[in-house]
Amino acid sequence: MTKHIFVTGGVVSSLGKGLTSASIGMLLESRGLSVRMQKLDPYINVDPGTMSPYQHGEVYVLDDGSETDLDLGHYERFTRSPLSRDSNWTTGQIYQRVIEKERHGGYLGQTVQVIPHITNEIKKCIMRLASPDVDVIITEIGGTVGDIESLPFLEAIRQFSQDVGKENCLYIHLTLVPFLKAARELKTKPTQHSVGQLRQIGIQPDIVVCRTEQKLSKEDCDKISLFCNVPSNCVIEEMDADFSIYEVPLALMNNKLDELIVQKLGLTKAGQSDLTSWQEILQRLRHPEHEITVAVVGKYAKHKDAYKSIYEALVHGGIANRTSVRVIRIQSEDVDREETRQLLKTVNGILLPGGFGERGVEGKIEAVQIARENNIPFFGICLGMQCAVIEFGRNILGLADANSTEFDKDSSDPVICLMDEQRSIVDMGGTMRLGSQPTTLVAGSKAAEAYGTTGIAERHRHRYEFNYQYRDQFVAGGLSIAGTSPDGKLVEVIELNSHPWFIAVQYHPEFKSQPTHPHPLFRGFVAAAVEKRYGSSAK
Repeated sequence: MTKHIFVTGGVVSSLGKGLTSASIGMLLESRGLSVRMQKLDPYINVDPGTMSPYQHGEVYVLDDGSETDLDLGHYERFTRSPLSRDSNWTTGQIYQRVIEKERHGGYLGQTVQVIPHITNEIKKCIMRLASPDVDVIITEIGGTVGDIESLPFLEAIRQFSQDVGKENCLYIHLTLVPFLKAARELKTKPTQHSVGQLRQIGIQPDIVVCRTEQKLSKEDCDKISLFCNVPSNCVIEEMDADFSIYEVPLALMNNKLDELIVQKLGLTKAGQSDLTSWQEILQRLRHPEHEITVAVVGKYAKHKDAYKSIYEALVHGGIANRTSVRVIRIQSEDVDREETRQLLKTVNGILLPGGFGERGVEGKIEAVQIARENNIPFFGICLGMQCAVIEFGRNILGLADANSTEFDKDSSDPVICLMDEQRSIVDMGGTMRLGSQPTTLVAGSKAAEAYGTTGIAERHRHRYEFNYQYRDQFVAGGLSIAGTSPDGKLVEVIELNSHPWFIAVQYHPEFKSQPTHPHPLFRGFVAAAVEKRYGSSAK
């Protein structure tokens, strides 16, 4: 029978439940087990697609077009678990399903209540990932124990062990053990209170994972063990990673978390861990041969999680090139400042990520111009590609009014325009061009050279596209259309042949990059930045 691991969090938010869950998944996979990952989010939004990046961070898009929580990015970067829309459920989705069923008479006149109807629906969503070929399902519960909105999910996973048997369920609680500098000691009381709240709900954690800045002493572990009713060896230290988040799985393995899980769930088919490739990754990160500086010019640069996958993909590109990538986050609204413009001229690469809305776009366009005129390796993604098209139209083709109809509906030269199938859409959530779409690359292009093939599939999230009516004009002016949809109607990749490395794409390649398999375009971009700084001697 499929085993279930439920990961909850206490004391404070942003403890790293997603990273811890992903690390557990990776450790179990390294033992030869088949794992599926899932997150249950307590917010009422149907999905994060309409939420501000400043509140939620990036929206992570799956192959099937699901707009999901950024923690699913950790799942894909750390594990081989296939993800789908069944991998992320929100309160909004759960209630929507229950209400739709009630409207169609599905409850036969019953009074619909949180218990049992909402909790039953949550349990059904958990079970959707179960199958004979899946050994373990890891379900992360969003939010913090004690939050009102999390209670239905916690009640559901409490009931779950009664449904499938306690021997098939494991509860892991992630909590904070803060270090008070004034007292110069760790404090376990917040953890005691957090576990106490969980036990009041009816869930006794089997393992308590403690996030901490300082090492836990035996006395600390014994105190947590006593007050939280868990064996001392089930109190697991998870110190802040002082170098890279990719250290976390090895740290948890060194603290024997995977062995505990295997023993407690009776996973007899689990073999010995093989983390050779992961150790090689850390070796490359700790001992780079080069160092480069990349400017990420974005609308949401003030919020680090808004471009989480971008930053991680740059790290992966650095791993592939044995290079340390130093990222400078630049708010696109600040590019009009002289000091910012001068800073951009000194970096080894400029990357423009996606975004929506007019704010900061002119700064992005100016950043493109700086990269183009100074032969700085340039990588544009989604809105970044659209800004590159606008800049080329204005400054090379002389189309002074070149713009996107997203920003200027009355532009006389709408080089970027709303896709035809988007014109009649009113609802905002889940209605963009989403998910994996095929692209045909031009043989001999830099993109095809990076991928090593001319047929690819990448994940999309956009409403606007290159205006096909301007295609011949742009090509005649020196812009290369390096990739299109298979029917040739949608421009997916552009390049400048006169530039050392200038590639912009309409899709989001960052969503398919992993530390063990860096995305070809990020690998190529970092390689070009290395050559920009060191010349051919770096090869």
